[in-house]
Amino acid sequence: MTELSWAQVSARRLARHGLSAAAAPDAAPDAARVADVVSTMCGAHAQVASAAELSVGLRVPGATRALVRQALWRDRTLVKTRGPRGTVHLLAAADLPMWTGALTAMPVPAWEQSRGLLTPEQTEQVLAAIADALAEAELTTVELTEEIVARTGAWAGERVMEAFQDRWPRWMAAMSAATRGGVMCHGPTRGRATTYTSPARWLPGFTPMPGPAALADLVRRYLHAYGPATPAQFAKWLSATERWATEAFQSLDLAEVTVAGTRAWVVAGDTEFPDDPPSGLRLLPYFDAYAVGCHPRDRLFPGAAAERALAGGQAGNFPVLLVDGTVAGVWHQRRSGRTIRITVEPLRALGAGRRRALDEEVERVGHILEGNPSLTVGTVDVGPHA
Repeated sequence: MTELSWAQVSARRLARHGLSAAAAPDAAPDAARVADVVSTMCGAHAQVASAAELSVGLRVPGATRALVRQALWRDRTLVKTRGPRGTVHLLAAADLPMWTGALTAMPVPAWEQSRGLLTPEQTEQVLAAIADALAEAELTTVELTEEIVARTGAWAGERVMEAFQDRWPRWMAAMSAATRGGVMCHGPTRGRATTYTSPARWLPGFTPMPGPAALADLVRRYLHAYGPATPAQFAKWLSATERWATEAFQSLDLAEVTVAGTRAWVVAGDTEFPDDPPSGLRLLPYFDAYAVGCHPRDRLFPGAAAERALAGGQAGNFPVLLVDGTVAGVWHQRRSGRTIRITVEPLRALGAGRRRALDEEVERVGHILEGNPSLTVGTVDVGPHA
């Protein structure tokens, strides 16, 4: 059995995420490169659009948020929909058949169930109405509600679903099933309003992959980006049960390794690890895939980092300063027009070389977000997800 150090694991993950020591900017990064990076990282969390743009841009040397938006809305090499944990993600459009096949093959999480608001028959009616309404359209929530009610009945529009100190229309209890099953995805925003459309408009000929094949593909991709990993870690990343994840691991040809004495798995044949130590300084945004997907937590968030950069044990609620693959601080940005004021709170002293790297990273963040950045090293005085 191969025995690995945390340094080896961290160095491989950094390299595969494009987050190791800075690479030279691409001569002309394009939307295809953006999609490749999003595919490799198994999606970019996109509940906060600017965080997703930065998360992807950090992994594509020379990229800006405009390029990410081009890949999403013009070239459509990306698609915005629900991915891991039922949260909004940017996914590679070419991977959408795999994602929908895998997500429909997993047990439905308790939080995704309709809570008795819809019968199975009503759910099927809503899904059919969504598919019909969005086949050739981009509709806001209000517009989509009207179309669904017209196709099903007034019951679908009753405001009975409690959410965020509000009540949503009954049909929205089926929204997770609709996105998970490839019936709907996000369309371009209209002013401040979100729109929805059919994934088939993004990926002509779109058809979900058969569940077993799709799930096997997803496990292999996850292990490529985040391995070595355990079934429990995969289950946490996907919001599934550990028992189900264990069965998924057991169905594949995987290799067992140990990381600092703890058992974990990689894809068989993918057992090469770098000898060079992890390197590089990065400012990762909210819910960056590296911070959320990498385990074990006590290695990624050692000591004071666990207290400062985790919220109730959950990663992603704070943007983090990553030094040599390990969380070493938190940061925050305030934007006003093109001015971006960045405050970084290191959890240990930064030497002259690290401080120069931080200055360079702040400039890179400004380039990606198309603004004029300034840096303050000091206390971040906002709470999680502020």
